[in-house]
Amino acid sequence: MVDVEKWPLFTLLGAQVVSRIRQACVFGTSANEAIYITQDDEVLVFGLNCSNCLGTGDSQSTMVPKKLDFLQGKKVVSLSYGSGPHILLATEGGELFAWGHNGYSQLGNGTTNQGVSPILVSTNLQNKKITQVACGSHHSLALTHDGEVFAWGYNNCGQVGSGATANQPTPRRVTNCLQGKVVMGIACGQTSSMAVLDNGEVFGWGYNGNGQLGVGNNGNQLTPCRLAALQGLCVLQIASGFAHSLALTDEGLLYAWGANTYGQLGTGNKSNQLSPVHIMAEKESRIVEIAACHSTHTSACKTQSGQVYMWGQCRGQSIVLPHLTHFSCTDDVFACFATPSVMWRLLSMEHDDFLTVAQSLRKEFDSPETADLKFSVDGKYIHVHKAVLKIRCEHFRSMFQSHWTEDMKEVIEIDQFSYPVYRSFLEFLYTDNVDLPPEDAIGDPSIGKPLCVRTRGITVENAFSLLSAAVRYDAEDLEEFCFKFCVNHLTEVTQTAAFWQIDGNMLKSSSAEPAAVGPSKTD
Repeated sequence: MVDVEKWPLFTLLGAQVVSRIRQACVFGTSANEAIYITQDDEVLVFGLNCSNCLGTGDSQSTMVPKKLDFLQGKKVVSLSYGSGPHILLATEGGELFAWGHNGYSQLGNGTTNQGVSPILVSTNLQNKKITQVACGSHHSLALTHDGEVFAWGYNNCGQVGSGATANQPTPRRVTNCLQGKVVMGIACGQTSSMAVLDNGEVFGWGYNGNGQLGVGNNGNQLTPCRLAALQGLCVLQIASGFAHSLALTDEGLLYAWGANTYGQLGTGNKSNQLSPVHIMAEKESRIVEIAACHSTHTSACKTQSGQVYMWGQCRGQSIVLPHLTHFSCTDDVFACFATPSVMWRLLSMEHDDFLTVAQSLRKEFDSPETADLKFSVDGKYIHVHKAVLKIRCEHFRSMFQSHWTEDMKEVIEIDQFSYPVYRSFLEFLYTDNVDLPPEDAIGDPSIGKPLCVRTRGITVENAFSLLSAAVRYDAEDLEEFCFKFCVNHLTEVTQTAAFWQIDGNMLKSSSAEPAAVGPSKTD
């Protein structure tokens, strides 16, 4: 659970006030300014008020929190700060507000006048629902619900992506190589911009003097440029530091590139990297979260087993290799080690007590802290809970009877399936999710009925093995899902090794069903 009082500024508030905080963000050149949202959706600020970045309507500093009445009752979904400083805030209704320093039009209202209180940014954003915001030092990005990116503000290095270097006074859609593509995540370095697409491709633009765009050279890019070095990988998350970048793939792999003066790439040295480098490759547990922010030279990540690592600038020291901390979340890394000790994201204080049953179950999949059983597949462990497996699957309900030897074991060896296939099957029992490329789900809307289809994971190569696991363990929804995928890719699937190695009886029972599903698409 996140402890907001790890940030010194919040020790000024009483325990009763802190207990009502739902979201918070600490920013400023000395981490001396803060904004927080209460459980009643009140927005309050306190601190230095540099460049009117508290948005209170005056230039006065305050150690006593002040309400921003203009934002009363508006649920905040995304917030970012620029080191200029300026603030961007997006609401649940898709509205975008900005305030603070505006010398380079980073507030997007067409002027260079400081915003002393929240300004509704609307130019070129009519009928657009903003879902995510990101700030560089003096430029701004916004992502819409439809996957469009808008940029404005300082553009000396092309960080607005317009193809020129003139400052952009109002939001302008970033097109060129992003035209017709759907963006699902954005990030900003000091003077650079990054975007990750729904198909896992990554693009960067702006300043590239340290290689922070990852395109293989150190020339600035005035329009979005694809990171060719990551081709074939599916990136789920990106994060930008002052002049370095991190990317996390769907397989839990971490890549880093850009400036490395403080060891913030985690490569073991201080040499800049112009292209992505795979780091932490020797770690067994997959990475599930990465963290960096444009105000610092610090990096952090969290593994699926709950371990938190940090590297880069650490209170004056340079940590050149990922260092295992005692923290339970990446946020604590920035509270205790970063300079300044700002927050890398809008922090949510949603306690575990408020998680739904489904959320709690999903959170505990492959968790060694609470699991009472391990499956060993291809030399790797998958941590599970007998009770969950018995509730979700008839096969395991029968297996874990007192007269079965498996019920007495702490580790069960599995040799019939590969680690990715068996892990996907077990994860389905916890989440009702099977990873699937969006392009394969588009042609078959019925797939979305039995399952919640997320990103990617099922492929032509593993589909029949996953189907076999579903049949063997009586997972009917998963069986239907995998069967439809196999039918839609019939020619390719039947050419895989997994298809020809499958059990004959299972193959017969599967081949009896195509007529009920309909014709397959041409491979």
